[in-house]
Amino acid sequence: MPIRFPQEAGLRDARRVTIRPFGAGDVEALHAFFQRLPEDYVRCAWDRIDQRATIERWAEDLDFEKAVPLLALDGKRVVADATLHYRDGGPLRLVGRIKWLIDPEYRGVGLGTVFVNDFITLARENGLRHLTCMLISDLEEDAISTLKGIGFDSYTIPGYGVDPDGTPRDMVKMILKL
Repeated sequence: MPIRFPQEAGLRDARRVTIRPFGAGDVEALHAFFQRLPEDYVRCAWDRIDQRATIERWAEDLDFEKAVPLLALDGKRVVADATLHYRDGGPLRLVGRIKWLIDPEYRGVGLGTVFVNDFITLARENGLRHLTCMLISDLEEDAISTLKGIGFDSYTIPGYGVDPDGTPRDMVKMILKL
């Protein structure tokens, strides 16, 4: 059955959130969410999420053939952001890449699992064979645990990444065969 949005998700602590795609009208709410995140997460994010222009560019360049950006909202407040990225061609064209950031108050209650399960469904619907994710081993231990619990294999690569200060960081490549 095809996945549809918006959808309501019940979390393990009985809170409920709405999951829906990011749209051009969400720039302010998503920027406010990123500003609430702990500094380490903002500094080590894949994109310059501390700059509003980054989110504005995402809104201008929305293309659901290339990426499916989802938001989790508690009322009107964004509490998480997650994206499934597709590749256009090449040897990894059947591999989707996922990434997400979750408000610390919403971690450990199943929200990451909701996102990943939605992405697994979308990936299968679109003929992907694998999902992958690259995580910072010490900063994102909770995400690594979540993905392992879903069935992802993990491969630690010592010193593969660096933080903004140039300090080497161990990275974990997570891969799920669909």
